[in-house]
Amino acid sequence: MKRHYIPITADVPGISEDRRALIRKVIRTALAAEGVDFPCEVDVRISDDAQIHEINRQMRQVDRATDVLSFPALDLTPGLLPVPEEDADPGTGLVPLGDMVISWEHVVAQAKEYGHSNRRELSYLVVHSVLHLLGYDHLDEGPQKAQMRAREEAILSELGISR
Repeated sequence: MKRHYIPITADVPGISEDRRALIRKVIRTALAAEGVDFPCEVDVRISDDAQIHEINRQMRQVDRATDVLSFPALDLTPGLLPVPEEDADPGTGLVPLGDMVISWEHVVAQAKEYGHSNRRELSYLVVHSVLHLLGYDHLDEGPQKAQMRAREEAILSELGISR
């Protein structure tokens, strides 16, 4: 089976090869946990607060920085996966799941605020974003949010990353 294609662009210093490898591992683990067993593409950008603020303003008309933004390429429902025969890019054979943008400043600040490592915070945000790319949402404070939180915790647990 072809591997997932996960290009990572870092617009900030400090995103080592180890961090890039962690991001790829977390994405692959999250995809496998959700039953995605076909080659996909997920584009990752690590930015600072100023850049993510600008992207948030342009793309979502929200005038503030945030920790992570997810831009799904497909309109999916949680638990219903893309159909590779229909959704794959004919040129690459990969199913494009979408893009994630993570603010490294937010990773560091939130890790400190919540009293855990940057590694844990980065992993959480990556899992959170992958689930968004696969159609999960948390706009309500009820079942959707509970479903998403349960999946996040299960995937982080599978990675051996606890609070």
